[in-house]
Formats: sequence, C-alpha cells, structure tokens
Amino acid sequence: MGELKQQQEGQPATRMSRFGFKKPRIFPPIWLVFAIIAMLALDRWLPLAQLTPWFTSGFAWLLLLPGLAITLVASNGFRRAKTGIVPFSKSTALVTTGIYRYTRNPMYLGMVVFLAGLALKLGSVGAWIPIPVFITIVQRQFIRNEEIFLTAIYGESFRAYQENVRRWL
Repeated sequence: MGELKQQQEGQPATRMSRFGFKKPRIFPPIWLVFAIIAMLALDRWLPLAQLTPWFTSGFAWLLLLPGLAITLVASNGFRRAKTGIVPFSKSTALVTTGIYRYTRNPMYLGMVVFLAGLALKLGSVGAWIPIPVFITIVQRQFIRNEEIFLTAIYGESFRAYQENVRRWL
C-alpha cells in the first residue's frame, strides 16, 4: 500500500524492507535460469578445457536429479506448513522438519547441486564458472537477509535452529 501511494504521488517506490535491507528485484529461480543460460553459453563459446569425456557425462544425472528432488521436497515443506515460499513474503511458520533438519537452505542447496550436475554434463571448465557466482548472489542477497528477517520474526527459536542446523550442509 505504501509503495503504491508513493508511486501515485510521483515518488519512486522504496525497496528497503522494514528489517534494514533492500528487497531483491530478481528471485532465486530467475537467478538459476540466468546461471543455466550462462553455463550453456560459456560451454559453447568459452569452454576453456574439456574436463569430462562424453561417456562419463551420464553420471551427471547423479547430481541433476537429486538437486531437483531436494528443491522440490524443500518447497513442499513450505507448502505443507502453509507459509510463504517466495523470499521475504509473509512467514507464518518456521519450518525445521524434514530436510530442514539437515540444512537451513535446502532449496538453494538443491539449485546448486542441480547446477553442478549440469556443469558435469556439459563437461567444460567454462560451464563451472557461473556456479560460484550463483552461490555468492544467493548468499548475499537472500540467505543473509532471510536470517535477519527470520530472527526478527522468530527470535530465540530461529537462533536455536541456527545453532543446531548448518546453513548449507
């Protein structure tokens, strides 16, 4: 409502959250698509070196499928808890069960595992370059701010969860 009123009055809408960080304009699934496009482009036009021969690229499915499964299982945990899945949307429950007992960020972890599988499938050094960029973006724009957001909402419950469950693995 506040952003709409600002826009109607000719003022730019603020992207600052009430928790002190800028709300992202681009969300993780879109960053994932950007990373996939970059991987395909780098593999095609800047492969640097071929790491894996064509006959070993079949092992990539050992990362592609689990990466996809981890992401889907994690997002289903949010749906079952009836809480917002989009970063910084309304949070009605702190999900700490299922796959969330082992990692605080299984959706992001699943995306990274999927990207590693794709890089293995493509086989070139160039295909691996976008993965650390994707991890850095997720870490800086989402994970750190989500931790601020969840601490503000759930306080000591989230701090205890942080102490017992690792951020990634």
